[in-house]
Amino acid sequence: MTSRAIIPPGSGVPLAPYSPGMQADNVIYVSGTLPFDKDNNVVHLGDAACQTRHVLEIIKGVLEAAGSGMADVTFNHIFLTDWANYGAINAVYAEYFPGEKPARYCVQVGLVKPGALVEIATIAHKRA
Repeated sequence: MTSRAIIPPGSGVPLAPYSPGMQADNVIYVSGTLPFDKDNNVVHLGDAACQTRHVLEIIKGVLEAAGSGMADVTFNHIFLTDWANYGAINAVYAEYFPGEKPARYCVQVGLVKPGALVEIATIAHKRA
């Protein structure tokens, strides 16, 4: 098995010891992605839809840096802080997965920084 870290150009320094993504053969694992700017500040405070879009754009960038894309996503792990945001998160999420939807789960949790409303971790299988 071959593996490599995926660090898109312009990425900020992670809050903890991890890479934004890892590729192992044709599988790409994207770390839990939060609505942070490059300095790890929460963006779009109070707006779950905008935070979700920000998170999915970061994930898209990690996948593209690995030569993949959103169409290759097979599984998402979604963490939200309040079920009241479920509809807003799903509305934006559906824009990024217009065809067949990846498998996923969604759980309510406390996130690493106050103000963050959503976190998504992703698994994709890069097409040959």
